[in-house]
Amino acid sequence: MSDKKPDPPNSPEEIGKKLEEFIRNQFGGNVLFTSFRDGQGKDDGPGAQLEPPIMETTPQEDDESWLDFRYRPADIKAYLDRFVIRQDDAKKVLATAVCDHYNHARMLREMRKRDPKAADEVEFAKQNVIIVGPTGVGKTYLVKHIADLIGVPFVKADATKFSETGYVGADVDDLVRDLVTKANGNIDLAEHGIIYLDEVDKLATAGDRPGRDVNGRGVQTTLLKLMEETEVSLHAPNDMRSQIQMMFEMRKGDGPRRQVVNTRNILFVVSGAFSGLEKIIERRVSKGSIGFGAAVREDVISGTPLRLARTQDFIDYGFEAEFIGRLPVRVVCDSLTADDLFDIMKSSEGSLIRQFEREFQAYGIHATFDDSALRVKARQAAEEKTGARGLMTVWEKSLRDFKFELPSLGLKELVVDETLLRDPDAALAHCRDKAQNVQVSAAAREVEDFAQSFSHDYGLEIRFEWDAAKVLVERSAREGIAVAELCRKMFKDYPFGLQLIASNNAEKSFVLPLRAVQEPDKYLSDLVVASYRRAHGNDQSK
Repeated sequence: MSDKKPDPPNSPEEIGKKLEEFIRNQFGGNVLFTSFRDGQGKDDGPGAQLEPPIMETTPQEDDESWLDFRYRPADIKAYLDRFVIRQDDAKKVLATAVCDHYNHARMLREMRKRDPKAADEVEFAKQNVIIVGPTGVGKTYLVKHIADLIGVPFVKADATKFSETGYVGADVDDLVRDLVTKANGNIDLAEHGIIYLDEVDKLATAGDRPGRDVNGRGVQTTLLKLMEETEVSLHAPNDMRSQIQMMFEMRKGDGPRRQVVNTRNILFVVSGAFSGLEKIIERRVSKGSIGFGAAVREDVISGTPLRLARTQDFIDYGFEAEFIGRLPVRVVCDSLTADDLFDIMKSSEGSLIRQFEREFQAYGIHATFDDSALRVKARQAAEEKTGARGLMTVWEKSLRDFKFELPSLGLKELVVDETLLRDPDAALAHCRDKAQNVQVSAAAREVEDFAQSFSHDYGLEIRFEWDAAKVLVERSAREGIAVAELCRKMFKDYPFGLQLIASNNAEKSFVLPLRAVQEPDKYLSDLVVASYRRAHGNDQSK
């Protein structure tokens, strides 16, 4: 009979078992329930509280150094120039908008310390940003590196994954909760983060082209409250894990804790390719270009019509007026030319070429990329029409066989030039031949080492002809035996035989040809017989 006493009816253990059984019945084996005791696992009796292993959302220590924003727009642009090629207009607009936003947040915070009431009365129009441009031109890169520079949390999401209610797709409020996670629970820091929503053009609901229709319109509506000012609960109503955490926090009763995140100072940036928007702009411009000045206007729209976009154009595209009105800062990114793609590979700190160099270096291979090769791939990537993303597409096919074979060949260097790209099969075959010669040369040095050791031990100099050394190396590799061991095995009788020859005619230097390797015993026997005949022939002549 066991001495273990049953758990009290209301003990933490009993509560935990019932809760675990409930979760398993509801969600099956896909949910793992774990509980901890207060006092780091120490049993504090029936009144002990259970603590779920969920991220603590209590703000960290009041360290405001991250909000001491002193950057100037030119500083931010100079930083972005290190990573993003071209897009100078976009960099200037973004840098200015970011500086205005965070300088205002800093000044409001300082004012609130002196006079909270006066700070609350200050009007603040957020400079949320919409970025228009084709794929692969650096839209995400721009925003991400701005967040890295400032030191605020950054959350990126695809607009197509959200739904109006959050029951079918994701809830837009999750973006704010993700900021808290990125800020390690520091709500104050999360309230000054950056939310980046890509492919926002997929939310458009224009009737003359396919779109998300009601669902897209609903997501626009739910995004409105976030982009202006609202408070988002830390605990999602449809998230069982979040609700369990809230339940434990209430039961634990550790005192008041912030349960909401205010979005007033969160900067929102949305982007998309907006395919078809240029046609809407051209129709509008062409209607207003009849008569004097029409030719001039036509020349303008033939270049970059997206730069002429107005609010009404976005509304005609399928956006709610309220939604597009909360994105006052408009940024247009230009398509990348072949020269731009070359500069990206050559100069950008985040260049794909740096990645390739690291990948080869992991196997001890120093890869060098010639400018001629970069030019070829820049032209090919430009034809892909996917911006900088096309670089990976065109490079991967050319380098895949080299990445597969070179780590096993033992080469220490690879030069990627136009010749290699023009005929990669021939270049790879050359690498194989070079690797084989390197391996043969290395093994041949082992043959030389055996010859020197032989000379040292027996006072007789031996040297192997190149063909003989090469056959020894090949046989060593074929039989899986070290060169030195193979030589000792094959030439075990040579010390005695060569000493006998030396005693017959005082010969102490021997060059071993290919036949000595192919028939070592027969070759040695013939040498001994020949030396004996020469010695006796000389004696008879005397």
